[in-house]
Amino acid sequence: QVQLVESGGGSVQAGGSLRLSCEASGLANGRYCMAWFRQAPGKEREVVASISEYGGTVYRDSVKDRFTISHERLRNSVSLQMNSLKSEDTAVYYCAADRRDYGCFTRADTFPYWGQGTQVTVSS
Repeated sequence: QVQLVESGGGSVQAGGSLRLSCEASGLANGRYCMAWFRQAPGKEREVVASISEYGGTVYRDSVKDRFTISHERLRNSVSLQMNSLKSEDTAVYYCAADRRDYGCFTRADTFPYWGQGTQVTVSS
């Protein structure tokens, strides 16, 4: 059984930092793209950052130079360091996994495995 478990969400004032973690278990052996998505109330789920098996990263423009996605020591585990947070970063953040040898897609419907989400609230 595949499980992706996020942690690290919470409330912070604008300009602050949070670090999200995602631990994956039960994934079959293989190469995976790992990604963070977010969804704000009334909005579509959007990709925040992705990291391929070989460490290639892609960020949405609004978080470049503020967020960093990284592989963690545990296989298929990733973190998202979020600095200089803004009120518009408020959303539920989801970890996702997609078995893929090279690169990452950015559409939510290409990811078969999802965590339960963790709330990030940034107050101005």
